[in-house]
Amino acid sequence: MNKKILVTGGLGFIGSHTTVELQNAGYEVVIIDNLSNSNRDVLDGIERITGMRPAFVEGDCTNINTLHQLFKEHQGISGIINFAASKAVNESVQKPILYYRNNLNILLNLLDLMPTYGVTGFVFSSSCTVYGEPDKNPITEDAPIKKATSPYGATKQICEDIIADVIKSGSPIKAILLRYFNPIGAHPSAEIGELPNGVPQNLVPYLTQAAIGVRKELSVFGDDYNTPDGSCIRDFINVVDLAKAHVAALDRMLENRSESPLEVFNIGTGCGLSVLQLIDAFERANGVKVPHKIVGRRAGDIEQIWADPTRANEVLGWRAEASVDDTMRSAWNWQKRLRERGLM
Repeated sequence: MNKKILVTGGLGFIGSHTTVELQNAGYEVVIIDNLSNSNRDVLDGIERITGMRPAFVEGDCTNINTLHQLFKEHQGISGIINFAASKAVNESVQKPILYYRNNLNILLNLLDLMPTYGVTGFVFSSSCTVYGEPDKNPITEDAPIKKATSPYGATKQICEDIIADVIKSGSPIKAILLRYFNPIGAHPSAEIGELPNGVPQNLVPYLTQAAIGVRKELSVFGDDYNTPDGSCIRDFINVVDLAKAHVAALDRMLENRSESPLEVFNIGTGCGLSVLQLIDAFERANGVKVPHKIVGRRAGDIEQIWADPTRANEVLGWRAEASVDDTMRSAWNWQKRLRERGLM
């Protein structure tokens, strides 16, 4: 089995943690990233953790010529994990054209070139947003795909349809769609973690920045939802657990254990936790208060959703292991490390 893998967006939050787990599992990794929401220094963190520095190409996957050059220079790639995408729900509501253009063109370019360069395995970074506002929780992979509540979610739905249509057309590609719930935390070494450029769009980096004094306070969007404490409920999953699911998916495809050319797995803990509960967990785990205030609801947010991960547990052989307290400790240790380095 050829074990060279292309990780698009590999210096981002999930991509960097997945690169670590791939290298630990014996894969050779090539990263392409345009650094629009990441930092080249992440390569140093990956190398400090694993003892290996992945090959890195600075480039944009929306440029098909850049991808042609990458495949020519790094021959023998057998699988791709695609993280390259614009990914903030609220931003997508404000900038829908950006999201449709970026997320769809990246996918189309990759799928177009895979047969040309003999790449057969494809893991797609999908999202629980494809389910829209669910009728019931926990949600299984067989739940209906309802109208997305944001352009971001819509791009994930469309990308899933494109992958399915390409495979139905007779393409030799095999794909696994991983529908993530809400990744949080950082590597336990505090060498890599979530560090978006500019103001964070995701909950936990904003939370930790508020706790350390970089931000005045965290805004909790809504306390009038139909939930026990009025705040939205999510399935928060440790990013290292999530990264390991990608290794399991690649192993399954490249070892020809897939039951069909296209498989779908929910990647979550199976437990719903509200935003206010997550703040409490952070404060409990770290002994640090998080200044926060309740503000109005945010466009595009789903009220409550959490996973039924049974299929991933039983078929993929993967399960979430980290506790929420350990995850929140890892997030705080990462934030403190950034402060030590003078980065935040």
